[in-house]
Amino acid sequence: MTEFIWPVRVYYEDTDSGGVVYYANYLKFMERARTEWLRSLGFEQDELLKRDNILFAVRSLSLDYLKPARFNDRLLVSARISARGRASMSFDQTVRREGREAEILCTGQVRIACLAADTLRPHALPPHIFTELPDGR
Repeated sequence: MTEFIWPVRVYYEDTDSGGVVYYANYLKFMERARTEWLRSLGFEQDELLKRDNILFAVRSLSLDYLKPARFNDRLLVSARISARGRASMSFDQTVRREGREAEILCTGQVRIACLAADTLRPHALPPHIFTELPDGR
């Protein structure tokens, strides 16, 4: 699987007083897509914490806001690994308006670190996860 797509509906609570999606909510939409991508591979984050003592944290990100999403829009949020390391993964993500035109509203590059939950220090991705990940090429 090279690109994972997760549908999102814009709710009133996602918008500002002008009915436009508040900028920080794009980060939430992207987080949901990455979480559902991981789940689609058979990994639940709470189980990874219990079994492997790992968690994932955003290390860095860059977003480009191109067009606004509005109340009640149906969006498609994608996540694709662009690179992976021993203890990190980088994602290219987009938020598109659903429909024939599929306008790109926001793009992002997000770097995720794998951490040991007890120390919050970098931790190598467990082999059972690493082997399931696309290599980012």
